[in-house]
Amino acid sequence: MAIQQKKDVIDGLKAKFGTQILNVSEQFGDEIVSIAPEALFDVAGFLYAKPYECTMLLDLTCVDYLGDKLRFEMVYHFFSMVRNHRLRVKARLPEKSPKIQSLTPLWKNANWLEREVYDMFGVTFDGHPYMRRLFMYEEFEGHPLRKDYPLRKRQPKIRMRKSE
Repeated sequence: MAIQQKKDVIDGLKAKFGTQILNVSEQFGDEIVSIAPEALFDVAGFLYAKPYECTMLLDLTCVDYLGDKLRFEMVYHFFSMVRNHRLRVKARLPEKSPKIQSLTPLWKNANWLEREVYDMFGVTFDGHPYMRRLFMYEEFEGHPLRKDYPLRKRQPKIRMRKSE
């Protein structure tokens, strides 16, 4: 993608969202935009629409910065096939009750991706249609990808349900 087109996306975000855009950087030719977490859904919707058309949510994940005031960082990878452009959007969340808006109304694949982050890190997604564990069983205690999760933690036994 031409440098001017990349600059257009960043300029469009800055013009629309102002102080909710906290930082802009670049790594390996891709732009990284850090935003206020409350702006996520609006920023994502803005990127989804024309002229930017980031119609693909490639991935979303969480990073645990144990010890930081804003411990969790949500990382979203968007792609525009029309512009052949990748954009990474990040939002930091507090350790206590980390939550952010769900992107399932815009991208259906956000459903499983958000459930994975919920299961592994404990981040909840407001407006998610089915927020429950994806990999771990319901009785599992804690979130295994958090950096403070005890390595040798014993878990409760699973009670098998009898078929009816």
